[in-house]
Amino acid sequence: MRPNPAKPNSRSEDRIRANVARVRERIAAAARRCGRAASEITLIAVTKYVGCEEIRAVLAAGCLDLGESRPQALWEKAPRLPGSVQWHLIGHLQRNKVRRTLPMVTSIDSVDSIRLAGAIDALGTDLPRPAPVLLEVNTSGDAAKHGFSADALQELLPQLAGYDHLDVRGLMTIAARQGGLPAAKENFSQLRQLRDRLRAQCPPGMRLDVLSMGMSHDLEVAIEEGATQVRVGSALFEGVR
Repeated sequence: MRPNPAKPNSRSEDRIRANVARVRERIAAAARRCGRAASEITLIAVTKYVGCEEIRAVLAAGCLDLGESRPQALWEKAPRLPGSVQWHLIGHLQRNKVRRTLPMVTSIDSVDSIRLAGAIDALGTDLPRPAPVLLEVNTSGDAAKHGFSADALQELLPQLAGYDHLDVRGLMTIAARQGGLPAAKENFSQLRQLRDRLRAQCPPGMRLDVLSMGMSHDLEVAIEEGATQVRVGSALFEGVR
């Protein structure tokens, strides 16, 4: 009988466990180099290209924060996995998908427009608490990327603070696709500096503690620039079919 390709064998599970350990050591080493504690940084496992069996292996390795880019995939996967999972929607969210997505996630980490923020606020009345969100900032200036510009976000902060059912916890960015680690470092530095400026004008109750930035190839420079969350996919599933 052929093995079920949807279910990883013990070798795949061992590989995922080793990958998670390796990524955690990278996080710890980067934190040590800049005088930070690894406990300050949350590892979010990006599940875009894997199924539930691979995800269960990640959960078994102790990574309970999962990030999904596509709302439809989140809708499919979330009911099949334990309730202890902390789901983060990390990809673009259309307003017509907010209602179904909100009850399934711990946080929407990719709020990229004032219209989306308003839609989440309006539907957040059905939740027991304000909806936790991160504001996505397009630090690279790439026209193909979603996100607020730094200038626009500064102007919109009072309006965002006025939403009673939105809990703005921080900022998120994706580094430029070109320019390698130097460009990524600059983008991450820009996000941290923006967060520091916004903090000075934040109204009471708004928290900007979270900086979500850095992926498999650039998580070290993100941590050096102050990341509190890194979103890692390929490095966790490397070598797993």
